[in-house]
Amino acid sequence: MRQVLSLSLPQQTTEDIKKSAKQRGFESVSGYIKYLFYLDQELISETELLSSVKSARREYKKGETIKAKSLAELL
Repeated sequence: MRQVLSLSLPQQTTEDIKKSAKQRGFESVSGYIKYLFYLDQELISETELLSSVKSARREYKKGETIKAKSLAELL
């Protein structure tokens, strides 16, 4: 079931969104907004990033890291 979401934006912002959607090949602003929402869901939070960095530092200090000569070797 679809629902309509109404946004109140300045005219210039609305024009910019429509222009961006068209330039990126979206058939509608709705499709573009759904895509942006999906991308946002894939982002990690600042807290998660900081936690990951702290964990990596601990592993490095303990010598639990490996030294790869290339990305292919690492994977």
